[in-house]
Amino acid sequence: MPVYTVHAPQSSGDDLRATDKFTFVRDGFHLWAMIFGPFWLIWNRLWVATLGWVVVTAVLEIVLARLGAGRIAIASADFLVALLLGFEAASLQRWTLSARNWRQLDIVVADDEDAAERRFFDRWTAGRRGPNYDPLTVERGGPPPTRDIPGVAFSKPPPLPESSIIGLFPEPGGQR
Repeated sequence: MPVYTVHAPQSSGDDLRATDKFTFVRDGFHLWAMIFGPFWLIWNRLWVATLGWVVVTAVLEIVLARLGAGRIAIASADFLVALLLGFEAASLQRWTLSARNWRQLDIVVADDEDAAERRFFDRWTAGRRGPNYDPLTVERGGPPPTRDIPGVAFSKPPPLPESSIIGLFPEPGGQR
């Protein structure tokens, strides 16, 4: 199932009218980005990435031509650049949104973009109804793992039970 990241402009905050500006970026391989590389980048308004693609492709072809590589080697290198663009297209979109000061609101798993929108907005509107609503936070589950920092009570990880067995040995320090 595809994974989508949801992005919103910084100014949207608590404004419900700005929901039409939310962007859903599908993670995964983008076939059209691989086939129509620079046109796909321009269509998605990824100007810096377009410039980078042009520079990388031109430098690669010039270097390979000066090294005496044949047409097959140059075509193979161009294919590999196109393949890389197909794999990294979603990352380029997220990077561009981040550079434009958009913030990532959530991660949604759905069959298609319409289902991702429904799932996100169902969750988003349900969270807005509570008395402790904060528009800049999204519930993502449990807290992140922490380190044991002296003097900070919440940073100490919970102790392991004495009777638990980790690995293949029945007791700590047991014989192999």
